[in-house]
Amino acid sequence: MKALLQRVDRAGVSVDGKITGEIGKGLCVFLGVVHEDTDKDVKWLADKIVNLRIFEDVSGKMNRSVIDENGEVLVVSQFTLCGDCKKGRRPSWTNAAEPTFANSMYEKFVNEIETKGVRTETGVFQAHMKVEICNDGPVTLMIDSRE
Repeated sequence: MKALLQRVDRAGVSVDGKITGEIGKGLCVFLGVVHEDTDKDVKWLADKIVNLRIFEDVSGKMNRSVIDENGEVLVVSQFTLCGDCKKGRRPSWTNAAEPTFANSMYEKFVNEIETKGVRTETGVFQAHMKVEICNDGPVTLMIDSRE
């Protein structure tokens, strides 16, 4: 399972001009599911993200988590994170999970974040989405549950 996360002042996602999720201060998480992901990957990644100390404390040091900040999380499914660009000029999507399985894991991930007490919003799985982000920092990190 792969996640690209950005610390944000605000973020929102819309489909066909209708807002499906928006948050204030917190994290925007783009989530890619690979075919060998398990519930263990879901739990590990959710725990890592909500406890990652990437928000500044009063001294300006990154020492606080989204939980400490009472922040929010916007989760957007993004199978393109699973793309392999090593060969040729067109990415290969063979690592990406098939849609039914990927959606199930995406929903489990969202639920896992929510069970940790973090307000969570989402995009629409498999939809063409417009994502607006006001990146704070900028702070952007890539996390892979397999690495």
